[in-house]
Amino acid sequence: FGEAERVVERERPRAPAQKSLYESVFARMAARRDLAENGRIVIKGSEIPWQMNRQGKIGYYLHDDITDTALTEWRVFIHEIHTHSGKHVHQGGLGLYVLEGQGTTVIDGKAESWKEGDLIVLPVLPGGCEHQHFNTDDTGASQWLAFIFVPFQFATGAIFEQREESPEWKGSASVEGDE
Repeated sequence: FGEAERVVERERPRAPAQKSLYESVFARMAARRDLAENGRIVIKGSEIPWQMNRQGKIGYYLHDDITDTALTEWRVFIHEIHTHSGKHVHQGGLGLYVLEGQGTTVIDGKAESWKEGDLIVLPVLPGGCEHQHFNTDDTGASQWLAFIFVPFQFATGAIFEQREESPEWKGSASVEGDE
């Protein structure tokens, strides 16, 4: 007779038991608590990523894609305006604190002037708030610091539409230093 054939049957590894949706909430909340307790609590201005995008030059302190900070539900960024920003629409309900310079913000066709130390509050409007920012400072760029509570944006419909691009935009995002 010929050689004996040896057959080895392997047991398939069992798939890990899936968590219930209820249990996944506990896991996500535990991860958030851990990040709140152990995430970065000082974000140094010298370390923030500056990026040129369709709105202009922006430096991000907090953003959805920056995930190692103790506070994750906010977007906080500086917008540097040389001539004017792009024009876009999103739901208001956010604050822009003017750090330096002076300018005008046009909200749904109405111009509002601002200067260093002012707070611009974009209104919550049905269908969103169209706005664009203009620098009127002859001595250089103006800057403001934005504070956006992300859950509020989602709860009010998460409208976001670009209508006009900043004149500084060259067509592709670039991080400062890559330009």
